[in-house]
Formats: sequence, structure tokens, C-alpha cells
Amino acid sequence: MKRISQYFLRGLLTALPLGLTVYLLYVFLHWSETLAMQLTRPLIGEYYVPGMGLGLGVACIFLLGILVSQPGVGKLLSLVELPFTNLPVVKSIYSSLKDFADYFSPRRDAAAQQTVVVLKIPGQALEVVGLITRQSVDTLPAGFLQGDRVAVYLPMGYMIGGYTVFVPRAWVQQIDMPVEEAMRASLFAWMSTATHDTPAARPPSPN
Repeated sequence: MKRISQYFLRGLLTALPLGLTVYLLYVFLHWSETLAMQLTRPLIGEYYVPGMGLGLGVACIFLLGILVSQPGVGKLLSLVELPFTNLPVVKSIYSSLKDFADYFSPRRDAAAQQTVVVLKIPGQALEVVGLITRQSVDTLPAGFLQGDRVAVYLPMGYMIGGYTVFVPRAWVQQIDMPVEEAMRASLFAWMSTATHDTPAARPPSPN
């Protein structure tokens, strides 16, 4: 029974991400097709072709990207965002989603991109993986320690959250790792997997 439960759990963990991805894609396609059908039926009647909803959605997103790239549209967009940035609860949700989307914006300066680092406190045999979110403390309010210091975000495992600490730049060392991979590994507490936990990757045995 133990072996059967192990096989079942492995199969479930393999099928769950794939199933959820397919389901979310199905929901999005079904929603876009239904909306496109309601919008185009009065114009084209029964000549609707499956897939027009997806094409219409992609076209709308493309046109929106062109629109927001035009000078002067930012002021109009700020007026549209006004209700979402002033309501107490909605403000927190909208601001968090907007900051997350802005991180992947191609307009971001390459120097402002987050980098994965290992935080090492002098005299302590402790390493903490984090993300540099601020390269300088010069523009922070009065009360923060000044000098060559950086802000490091330390994500927490198994939950959405973390801590931001301000430390000397000499305490951090950049590691060659994408931000997305570091966040994913931190979310699951850096658990070993069959892909990475190989004999070649493990340190040699003292014996």
C-alpha cells in the first residue's frame, strides 16, 4: 500500500500542474470566444469562425500597447487609475499587481533589474538568498543609515511574503541565477529534486 500511495502521489504531482495550466487556458479561450461571439454576431451573423476570439484578444492587447506607448497617454491613464489607487482595499491589490507587471515591462532600465545575491553576515557561517531591490539609499527618508548600502528582499518559503533588509554592499555577493528561478526555489524552501540532487551535484562524502 505504501508503494501504491507513492506512485499515486507522484502521478498526482505530475498531472496537477499540467491540468491546471490546460484548465486556465481553456477558461481564457472560452471566455474570449464567448465575448468575441457576442460582439461580432450582430455584424457578421452566423459567419463566425472559431478562433476569432483569441485573435480579437491578441489584437486588442496589441492596440492597447501601442496606445499606452504614445506620449501624453500617461496622464489619461492616471485618471482612469484614480479610483483604483484611492480606495483602501482596492488600492493595495491594484498597486501590488501593477508593481508586479511593471517589473516585466520592457521599458525598465536594465540597471534597475533585480539581481539574485547571497547575503553573508561577517563572522557568521550563514547564507541567505535574496534579491537586490535598491542599489542606493541616498533617496530614502532621514533616519536610515547612509553609505554604500543596498536593499535586499529575502523571500519566505511556502507563503507569499518576505523581509527587506538594508545592508552594506560588501555583505552581498551576486550569483548567476535568474530571478524567476530563485523565487521559485525560495517558495519551496530550496527542496532538492531528482534533477538537481544527483551524485555529481552533491558534495563528496567525508568517507
